[in-house]
Amino acid sequence: MTNQASRFLIAAVLLLATGIFLQARARTEVFPPRAPLSQFPEQLGAWKGVDVPLTADVLQVLGPGDFLLRIYRNPAVEQPDIDIFIAYFLSQRAGDTIHSPKNCLPGAGWSPVESKRITLPLAGHQPFPVNRYVIAKGTQRQLVLYWYWAHDRGLASEYWAKYYLIADSIRMNRSDGALVRVTTTLLPNETLDQAQLRLTSFADGFGPALNQYIPN
Repeated sequence: MTNQASRFLIAAVLLLATGIFLQARARTEVFPPRAPLSQFPEQLGAWKGVDVPLTADVLQVLGPGDFLLRIYRNPAVEQPDIDIFIAYFLSQRAGDTIHSPKNCLPGAGWSPVESKRITLPLAGHQPFPVNRYVIAKGTQRQLVLYWYWAHDRGLASEYWAKYYLIADSIRMNRSDGALVRVTTTLLPNETLDQAQLRLTSFADGFGPALNQYIPN
């Protein structure tokens, strides 16, 4: 069996199991209290944020949930902006599950150039793996970090995110979870490590507050 066939089989089994377990326990789901993403801090250290409204077609694709798209600028330093996107789903039992950002890139005109996984030492949490993507559109390049976050657990793999969705639904009667993504433009002479440090330092600033909006 090829690697591609193996991944497809694993995904199919996980999706089938998700449907079985989540539908079976739909009446007992727990919805913990949380703050809405609209209250996410607009000021993070020296970074000041401005909200970007999501279009109706994007909201339709995302489905029911709580979403934040915000651009942060640091006026004290000449460096590219950082945008943060958080998609929180209160329940994933009706089939509205988290979409991987990789599926949205072609439609937005961006192409992945390079990808790897790194470890993110987020303040207030144990270090965990995240996805690092370099994407390109014409001569533009951006660096993207994204991860799945639920119940004080950070994951890079969408397959492991599906596994824990099932496990937490059985153990905790909860199917809530989120995707967190931070993005910055790469300057012409900037190294990936320099851009990555900008993103990881920024993420470190909101790490302690994350569980207020994505409950543990």
